[in-house]
Amino acid sequence: MMKRILFKYITILFMLSSLPVAVIAQDSATTTTDSLQLAVTTITQPAAEEIITVTETPATLDSGNTAWIIVATILVMMMTVPGLALFYGGLVRQKNVLSIIMQCLFVTGVISILWISFGYSWVFGTSFMESESPWGAIVGGWDKVFLHSLSLDTLTTGNIPEILFALFQCMFAVITPALIIGAFAERVKFSGYVVFIILWSIVVYNPMAHWVWGGGWLQQIGAIDFAGGTVVHINAGISALVLAIMIGRRKGYRTIGHPFTPHNVTFVFIGTALLWLGWFGFNAGSGLAADGLAANAFLVTHLATSAAAVVWMVLEWFLYKKPTAVGFCTGAVAGLVAITPAAGTVDVLGAFAIGGISALVCFFMVAYVKPKLKYDDSLDAFGVHGVGGIVGSILTGIFATQAITGEGGVQGALYGDWHQLWIQILATGASIVYSAVLTFILFFIVNKTIGLRASKEEESVGLDISQHGEIAYSEDE
Repeated sequence: MMKRILFKYITILFMLSSLPVAVIAQDSATTTTDSLQLAVTTITQPAAEEIITVTETPATLDSGNTAWIIVATILVMMMTVPGLALFYGGLVRQKNVLSIIMQCLFVTGVISILWISFGYSWVFGTSFMESESPWGAIVGGWDKVFLHSLSLDTLTTGNIPEILFALFQCMFAVITPALIIGAFAERVKFSGYVVFIILWSIVVYNPMAHWVWGGGWLQQIGAIDFAGGTVVHINAGISALVLAIMIGRRKGYRTIGHPFTPHNVTFVFIGTALLWLGWFGFNAGSGLAADGLAANAFLVTHLATSAAAVVWMVLEWFLYKKPTAVGFCTGAVAGLVAITPAAGTVDVLGAFAIGGISALVCFFMVAYVKPKLKYDDSLDAFGVHGVGGIVGSILTGIFATQAITGEGGVQGALYGDWHQLWIQILATGASIVYSAVLTFILFFIVNKTIGLRASKEEESVGLDISQHGEIAYSEDE
């Protein structure tokens, strides 16, 4: 009897203890169901509203890209002063080193003023194109003169301030005419140089830059020039050749071997190092973003430069029995030039090929063609920059790959697209013809009015003293 009563009480207690659990479980299930329904409502309802009320978010400044382009701008400016000034300055004779430095300084100052005044507007303005004026195929317009239409909040590609982009491009406008100095070094009056360089920048550089980068006809047909193969190097190199021929050879120039011994090879090395470093801003900065494309441009620039420098050194070692520091530096610059148009479209294979081929071709032009034709391209502005730019521009049409440009992007003949190669050849040919014809016309005008060639007496005493009244190195008393 007692067992049955005890069992009955235990059963009742168990049932009572289970009741809260069941209630809690039921409440939990109800809550879960309600939560699921609420979740569905919460997910579904905003999504439906979002479809109806989607608005375009205004672009905001990208601080990472902006910081990188500021650095890249500094690097490109460093290429002219002090990079090119020391590279060219070390190659000339001691009595002309200050003239080279002064010419580079002048270009930096005056072209910067001209660029901000109206050069940027001529290249990247849009008023002529928007009005469907035929001038739009040649120059951009007047809508960005003195950058008056740009504010601190005006952004461009990469969500960087457009005023920063204008300054970045200013450094390209500065170094391009500075490259020409190497063709007529040691024999040009400063006054004639000033007038010629100003006119050349206005009527040769600005239209060419618009054609390729500012929406002009070469860009419209699909020509690839990532950082200046046509605009900078072919443009300057062809003009250099025309000037070297028209001005004539230096007094005492020898056509066999090196015409004059560089006065300071250490300067040449320092200048090369600064150019090599600055070129990373030149090429890697041209994508206007701190991204994978910039990293690839950085990589292929370095590899092509290294390949070209080593190939040049090997050629000298094999042919002349001694590798030289000047030769290595010259080869490095040839590689830097050639990879410039291709830096945004080729991979490692393209970098090695372009670097090696450019060294072979440029070496042949400097060591054999120039002495054979007997033109005095003083510092091989044409042999390295002109020829290197031509080689790089054409090879871009061969080695461009969708591994870099992306699915649907441009690719070269090596990967089956021969059309791009013909476009590159057309762009290269157009650049050569335009630069040569306009440079010849400008030379004729300036030479007939002011004169470009220094007198024999001025050339003999040196341009440092005859043009600037200074000497680079004081003698010990």
